Amino acid sequence: MSSDGFSAELAREQAYVTTLYTKLDAERADAQRRLDETLLQTGGTPQARTERDVATTRYTDRLAQLGSVEQGLAFGRLDFVPESAEETTYIGRLGLFDEDDDYRPLLVDWRAPVARPFYLATAASPEGVRRRRHLRSLTRKVTGFDDEILDLTAADQGQDLGLAGEAALLAALEQRRTGEMSDIVATIQAEQDRIIRAPLGGVMVVQGGPGTGKTAVALHRAAYLLYTHRQQLTTRGVLVVGPNSTFLRYIGQVLPSLGETGVLLATIGQLYPGLDADGVESREAAEVKGRLVLAEVLANAVRDRQRVPEPVLEIEYEHDVLKLDRKTCADARTRARRSRRPHNPARRLFVSDVLDALTRQAARKLGEDLLDGQDLTDIRAELAADDHVAAALNSLWPVLTPEGVLDDLFADRERLATAARKLLPAADQALLESGRDAHWTPADVPLLDELAELIGVDDTEARVERKRREREDRAYAEGVLDILEQDEEIIDEELLRVSDVLDAELFAERQVARSELTAAQRAAQDRTWTFGHVIVDEAQELSAMDWRLLMRRSPNRSMTLVGDVAQTGAAGGARSWGEALSPYVADRWRLEELTVNYRTPAEIMAVAARVLAEVSPELVAPSSVRETGVPPWSVRGEVAELPGLVTAELSAVDGGTVAVLVPAGRFEEVSGLLGSFDERLSVLTVERAKGLEFDSVVLVAPDEVVAGSPRGLNDLYVALTRATRRLGVLTTGDDVPALSVLG
Repeated sequence: MSSDGFSAELAREQAYVTTLYTKLDAERADAQRRLDETLLQTGGTPQARTERDVATTRYTDRLAQLGSVEQGLAFGRLDFVPESAEETTYIGRLGLFDEDDDYRPLLVDWRAPVARPFYLATAASPEGVRRRRHLRSLTRKVTGFDDEILDLTAADQGQDLGLAGEAALLAALEQRRTGEMSDIVATIQAEQDRIIRAPLGGVMVVQGGPGTGKTAVALHRAAYLLYTHRQQLTTRGVLVVGPNSTFLRYIGQVLPSLGETGVLLATIGQLYPGLDADGVESREAAEVKGRLVLAEVLANAVRDRQRVPEPVLEIEYEHDVLKLDRKTCADARTRARRSRRPHNPARRLFVSDVLDALTRQAARKLGEDLLDGQDLTDIRAELAADDHVAAALNSLWPVLTPEGVLDDLFADRERLATAARKLLPAADQALLESGRDAHWTPADVPLLDELAELIGVDDTEARVERKRREREDRAYAEGVLDILEQDEEIIDEELLRVSDVLDAELFAERQVARSELTAAQRAAQDRTWTFGHVIVDEAQELSAMDWRLLMRRSPNRSMTLVGDVAQTGAAGGARSWGEALSPYVADRWRLEELTVNYRTPAEIMAVAARVLAEVSPELVAPSSVRETGVPPWSVRGEVAELPGLVTAELSAVDGGTVAVLVPAGRFEEVSGLLGSFDERLSVLTVERAKGLEFDSVVLVAPDEVVAGSPRGLNDLYVALTRATRRLGVLTTGDDVPALSVLG
């Protein structure tokens, strides 16, 4: 295409994109107008107020969606060649339609079936596409475009990686990193698209090496599922679990940029309502807490709080003494346990049986032949209200909380030894001991969740109160209907009474105010919430107890698990997907693999592949799509030399980001040295860097990374594959054989 032709075509694209933004602005203004009108409505019937709340939520969500797709609204175009004439379809972040032209699509949502050829069409299989165009833009200005003519006779079908939109893809990969993850909606590749659009149900594992786009695929899958199964998933919500809070901040803008704002992003440490577990502990302690045997230890800890007297418990009552013997309490305990209810709900059965025994004992002291049924009822009520009796019952079967049980367990060596019995050796028990003022750690959260299941909540009184309110609401509704039925009205030209179309129960239900919280917001406050779909990134890091927690959040087993067993760093993490999943779904899961590395240049991947071969000769590194011509460098020196090395890297990446990755034991030292060096610089442990990417990476003391854990080579592999352009290694101690290629 000539320069003049390119300019003319660019002007035409700009004109069309301007039309799209005009439409976007009009829809945004309309949604704002409707929201303002809705908010001005006051008073009215309960039903009218409920409808107002629903409309408010709908317009607020729509405004959020329209406001989040400003950048790169339209990014692609497909020119089809049907039998009659050429047809053009524009692809973008959401769908826009022309209401004045029979709702003709102006812009097709990237998730719609008609948009799929944009990601899948090739010269060998064009799917009716003559030309695929990738639009480049900055805010609302189209700055350029790249065309692919899908003509089998003209296209080069040599040895390649099957990339779609290669020019646009490579341009995106060469962009400087900003500290936040960008979406890949304009450059999704065929192997990624297949996973993104996979069916909703079942457990799908996405195995992919570093840089294969696992995280991006997981997030785009969340957006696709919400688009395709909107009604189902809007009700139950989608949960996306990441490895740490740094990672969540990094990916935080991806889903909003795709028009989705109702997904719950959380770490394992944030899945216990009211708690953001950010405490720090040793890898060894976290590994012990993650073992499946801890579920049995916690069950023992709860059972140990269900005591019987040794041999008799004396209770002061009205200037007398009542006695509870071991057999009476043991029988009551056995009955409560056989109910299979959690601890707190089962307590009601235990208390009832013990109160019955105390009532009979008190009656005998008063002369039970002289007492009638009402007298016995009164005595029982007095016993239940007596402070001494209450204290005795609490000593035998206390009301528990998960936090209290776990805190007591870790703070009391004797209590822990009793609960662990023969399940944990003394050395492991010592790792679990902590002070009462210790912060909760991410590894504690699955334990708290397990305890919450074991302990339960006695909601008997709450249920009674709820039933009482329901009866009152129904009575009110019946009264309203009686008044309304005094005025008959014509419906569908037929004389009907109100009761013919609306009964009291339905009317009462309509008076319950609809919550303005999204499903994700409600789920964050409800430990027992179950999600429509769960997506887990870095899933190979999950412990056995983590898996138990997540499976409770997904009883329908609709999950997408993304990870790479070659990058497993946690001592309790997955060695294989089958091992991790078999307790929950047996072999009923499917595996998808990502094989192309879009992040890491070939020069860096060659070094990382040598490390991977030492992890396991059977593992194969993903193929890199590009070379940079910049070989990784290595120097031997001291940590004090880092400021000079970092300065050089910041200059080399020209406004991009630089990360200094350190062993855990060096973090404080290096952070203090580099401090507020530059806002583009991050100092992270290898564990905290997992899932992130930077233009340049400087790895410090690789020998200490390898020696830092039983899976140190896995950690080294992770560290080497965080860079998109440049990699440097500062060796301060022993050489690592796998890095000898660096010289």
